[in-house]
Parts: sequence; structure tokens; C-alpha cells
Amino acid sequence: MAEAHQAVAFQFTVTPEGVDFQLSREVLKHIYLSVIRSWKKRLIRIKNGILRGVYPGSPTSWLVVVMATAGSSYYNVDISMGLVYYIQRWLPEGRPYRTPYTRTLFSMAIFSTGVWMMGIFFFRQTLKLLLSYHGWMFELHGQTSHLTRVWAVCVRLLSGRRPMLYSFQTSLPKLPVPSVPATVHRYLESVEHLLDDEQYYRMETLAKEFEEKTAPRLQKYLVLKSWWATNYVSDWWEEYVYLRGRNPIVVNSNYYVMDLVLVKNTDVQAARLGNAVHAMITYRRKLDREEIKPVMALGLVPMCSYQMERMFNTTRIPGKDTDVLQHLPDSRHVAVYHKGRFFKVWLYEGSRLLKPRDLEMQFQRILDDPSPPQPGEERLAALTAGGRVEWAQARQAFFSSGKNKAALDAIERAAFFVALDEESHHYDPEDEASLSLYGKALLHGNCYNRWFDKSFTLISFKNGQLGLNTEHAWADAPIIGHLWEFVLGTDSFHLGYTETGHCLGKPNPVLPPPQRLQWDIPKQCQAVIESSYQVAKALADDVELYCFQFLPFGKGLIKKCRTSPDAFVQIALQLAHFRDRGKFCLTYEASMTRMFREGRTETVRSCTRESTAFVQAMVQGRHLNEDLQRLFRKAAEKHQNMYRLAMTGAGIDRHLFCLYVVSKYLGVESPFLAEVLSEPWRLSTSQIAQFQIRMFDPNKYPKHLGAGGGFGPVADDGYGVSYMIAGENTIFFHVSSKFSSSETVSLPCCYSA
Repeated sequence: MAEAHQAVAFQFTVTPEGVDFQLSREVLKHIYLSVIRSWKKRLIRIKNGILRGVYPGSPTSWLVVVMATAGSSYYNVDISMGLVYYIQRWLPEGRPYRTPYTRTLFSMAIFSTGVWMMGIFFFRQTLKLLLSYHGWMFELHGQTSHLTRVWAVCVRLLSGRRPMLYSFQTSLPKLPVPSVPATVHRYLESVEHLLDDEQYYRMETLAKEFEEKTAPRLQKYLVLKSWWATNYVSDWWEEYVYLRGRNPIVVNSNYYVMDLVLVKNTDVQAARLGNAVHAMITYRRKLDREEIKPVMALGLVPMCSYQMERMFNTTRIPGKDTDVLQHLPDSRHVAVYHKGRFFKVWLYEGSRLLKPRDLEMQFQRILDDPSPPQPGEERLAALTAGGRVEWAQARQAFFSSGKNKAALDAIERAAFFVALDEESHHYDPEDEASLSLYGKALLHGNCYNRWFDKSFTLISFKNGQLGLNTEHAWADAPIIGHLWEFVLGTDSFHLGYTETGHCLGKPNPVLPPPQRLQWDIPKQCQAVIESSYQVAKALADDVELYCFQFLPFGKGLIKKCRTSPDAFVQIALQLAHFRDRGKFCLTYEASMTRMFREGRTETVRSCTRESTAFVQAMVQGRHLNEDLQRLFRKAAEKHQNMYRLAMTGAGIDRHLFCLYVVSKYLGVESPFLAEVLSEPWRLSTSQIAQFQIRMFDPNKYPKHLGAGGGFGPVADDGYGVSYMIAGENTIFFHVSSKFSSSETVSLPCCYSA
């Protein structure tokens, strides 16, 4: 019980002589250091808030304006055009303006501050206007117009120097609401080649009726929302697509991210974890201090950083009707799972972040702990993998008081969750199944060794390999990818290991050991846990996942053909799907909208008329190569244009989704919207972002590649395909489907063509 004594600042004993207080100096010292650290964080946030609030201005620029105003008076030039004199007249008499000289200086400072603030406002509004221009995206490579060149110079001049993470947030434009006729037209164009004449005529009739009768009223409310909301899509998307879902989030929502697969830094499980956790908390500190540079498209156009705010200290809390995201400003510990037991590991000693060697020691202590799980503890996390209603009811009934509440709080209030697995996984190029087994372990594990509600679970295998399982509601994959690139780069190139594979430095043996969480789980709760486990296990056992590395070529060769690598892969997927199923289907490709404030994603409907024409020509095998090349380029250009439209706010599906939400609020029935929103995405695809942080030269270290990550199929009879165009010469694919479907098989033969 040593850890319990550490949590007590004083003890007292009642004696015949009175009350004897015994103060713990060590704990009081830690409380004092904690208060100091808390105030330091507050002061840093206040300072960053001020600097961010006046960006692209700075205290130096304010001083320059003040000096210019004051200096002009020495040359009898009134640059204020009488405003300084006017301000001076309105200053009250007496202290602190006793002398005319003091009153003049104070008036100049007020005038200069006003000019400075007006300049900042002007620069911000001008930058927002400039960032609303997206013509540069539609210009061919090497054919930049004069307008775009002038625009680029202006953006660079107004962007200022050394921006902090959130400096551009108020300068980002709002996501525009497309016109209904444009959206309906693009929708009909996207499905015309997927429907027969009768089906298309019916859908066209529904669309025209919607456009003429129902849509104008719904659009007015949506435009009204866009005026006062920061983003007219994101809050509804988060609530209705993620948080209101009552099905299990394992497989259906959560996704996974893999480690570096071609290099290995150490085989020591605790050591690898010590470096990774230290790197993550270092990243969190940079995040809190806004020291991370904002992601910039082309090094020029800032992307929205809003989603990064909830990366750490965030948990999805179950509810009967809807879940909520609980985000805390800080957390000083991580929750750890190993062999059916839960632990609490402190990340700080006083105000000092534990070094990697200290963290390694703490994790090794957990690995060496022989204590058995408490009754009901081993499969407790299966509650987060089952139905959301059942989890909400169990949480209310069994975890709302006593030691269960205290232990659950320790998990939900942790910075993130850590799973220490007893099995080993890695990628062996000689073993075709190794990457797929690795992906399955990350996607769902054994359904009770991940806390699926945490913003992310860091998974550590026995051989030192790592991975992530990520909850989807709080952010999209590029956000967690940004963190993961930092962790892998820091681990490989900054922290390092000894020759024996341990973290550098010496551990501090006097650190108190990790705290074992205590539970009192009754039989009724154990029955709910078992039920949730069976639900999750059925889901997990039904997932067929095939992950592989495509080696014949990569983006290097594709770019030499003057084709977008993403368009190339998407068209190849259409060809593979047609050869597999003998027909085309509605295809989902995720595109980001982070050029707008609080933007998340939009759908690119990748199965276009042009891509189907190319696929059919390829399958027929009767066309000349020149004709095939012409059809392919036409399909690739169409895909690129669709992708650009989605990125610039002219997509189809988010607009229709929001119109559907408005219709539900108003109680308006729309057969068109109901049918559109119920259409299955039998091919759901996503490209994984990489090299968002340049922590090393990929040309110098070509084997430092992650394999990306993946997700479960969206439709029961469909495929989920994730791919990473890694480096110049390789592509990683993650293909998922369901064993229970007779329509799909995620086998190599399906993609060998």
C-alpha cells in the first residue's frame, strides 16, 4: 500500500494529550511543485493567447508604431491628423497626467495602439480573403497564372513570421454552403452510370422535386447557421455520425495505425514504450505551448489546427441517447493494461517529466508484477467494445460511486491508454500473413485489452513493436498521424537506445511504483461485461483483413507518367473491384476540408463515368494502348477535379447530410434525402497522410516507413481500403471485409491484377 500513503499529505492521531498531526513533507513538496507547474501553464496560455490574439502583429510592431508616432512630433508632423490632440482633451485631469508632456505621450500611445489594432484587423481580413481563393488548386503543374503568383506573394507577406499552432485560426475562411442546384447536379452526375435508365429517371424525378419544393426552405436555415456557426458541418457531423451511434465502435468506427515496419530500434518492450510515452508527452507540452508549426499546404496555405486540441486527456463517455467527449485541460498520468490488470502510471516527478529510462523502469515493474486480476477485471474493457446503451447503463449502475468510480476516473482522466500485450507482432516480408495479423491485433485485439473510448490507445507488443487504436469522433486520421510521425522520429533520431536495447540514462529507483487500480465488480456487472465481450468478439471474428506491401512501383514511377498517385490508385481500385464483383458501386474516398476553419472531411465519389469507361475498356481487352491511355488520363483528370472540388467546399455529401439534419429538425419528409443518405458505400477508401513533419530526410532513410493503418468495412457486403503511398517505390494496402458476406473476399487474388 505504499502508493496509498503517497497520496496522503497529513495524518492525525487522537491521544489523551490531544490531536497529534504528522505532516508529510514529501507530499507537501509535490503539492507545491504541482501548483507552480499549474500556474506556469496558465501564464504560458495567457501569453500565447495574447500573441495569438494579435497575430500577425507583435509587441515589437506595436513599439515601432508608438516610436513612429512619437518621432513624428519632433519634426512638427502630425501623422494622427489631430487625433492625438483630441484624445489628450478627453483625458481626465490629475494623476497620472500632471504634466502636458505626460498627457501627450499617453495620448500618442493610445493613438498608436488603435492604429496597430486596426492594422492587425485589416491584415487578418485581407488574409482571410486571400485564403478564400482556391484557383491555384485547379491550375496544371508548371502552368501557374500571374494571378496565382501575385496571390502567393501576398499570402506570404501577410502570414507573418514564426506563427504558432493556432495563429491562423481566425484568418481561415468559413466553409461555404454550396447552392442546391449545383449539389443536386453533381449528385445526379455521380450516380448516372451506376443506375439503369428506369432507376436514374426515378432518382432524377425525386431530385427535381426536392430542388424545387423542399430544398429552398431547408437551404435558408442552413445558410443562416453558416452565418453564426464557425463551421456549418462539423458539429452535426461529430454528433450524428459518431456520438449518436449506438452500435459498437470497435471495427465500426475506431481505426488503427502501424509502427515503422522495415526497421527496428529495440526488442525491449518496456524500453520502446518508455521512449514512445516520453515523446508523446513532449509533443503534448509543445501542443499546450503552441510550439508546433501549423501544417501548411505547399508551405503556404495554413490548415486548420482545431482538431489537435482534443488529442490528449480526452475520453468518449457513453450515454443512453448520445455519447459525449470529455476533454480535460491536463492529465499527469497514463492508464495501463497488462494481463487483465489496470495500473496508473505517473508521468511526472513533481513538475519534472519522467525521463525515458524512468518510464521504462515503471513499465517493467508492471511487466514483472505477478499479481492476478481481480474478479471481473480481466475483461472489463469489453464494455467499451460492446453496445453503447449497455455500456452507459452499466456505467451508471456499477461505476458511479466507491472504488469503481475512482478507478474508472483514473482511466477516463488519463492522458491516454497504454496496452501491454503478451503476444508479438511484426512485419516479415517472407511471411505473407504477418502484416495482416499485426493489423488485426491493432484493430480490435482480443476485444478487452484496449480501452476503445480513449482518444487513442498506445499498443506495445512483447517484441517492442508499437501501434495505435484511435477513437474517431474527436478527430480524423491526419491529426493522429501528425503525433505518430513526431513520436517515431523522436524515438529513432533523438532519444535512442543503449547497445543492449534499453533507454539511455539511469533510472531513479526511489520512484513509487505504478498504482494498481482497485475494483469491486459484482456478478451482475460481470454478466454485462461478458455480454459486451461476446458482441465485440462476434464483430472481430467476422473481420477479414488483408494487409500487404506493393513493391513493383510507387509514386516515383506514377509521377513520371504525369499522373496523380492518388488518382492512379483510385482508378486501380475501381478496376480491381470490377474484376472481383463484375459491377461498379458507390465509392467513398475521404478528402479533408481543413483549409476552412474547423473543417474535417468531405466525400470524393471516386466511381465516375470516366473511370468506369476506362475499366470497361481494360476488361474488354480490345482497345489499343493509345486509347487506353487517353481514357485513363481522362479518368485521372476527372478524379483530380472532384478531389479539388471536395477540398474547396464544393462537395456533395456534407451539404446533403446537413440538409437532411435540418429536415429532421423541421419535421419535413424528403424521399430524395432519405434515399441518398441510406445508399451503402460498398467501397470505402482513404489515403493515409505521411511526412507532415520533416523530422528526417526520407531519401537518406528510405526504410524508415510506417505501413499506415486501416479500418473495418463500412458496408456489411463491402470493402474498406486504406492505402499509404509510402516513399518513391512502395505502396501499403489494408483491405477489410466481412467473412459473413458471400459477396466479398479480402484475398490477394482479388488485387493481383
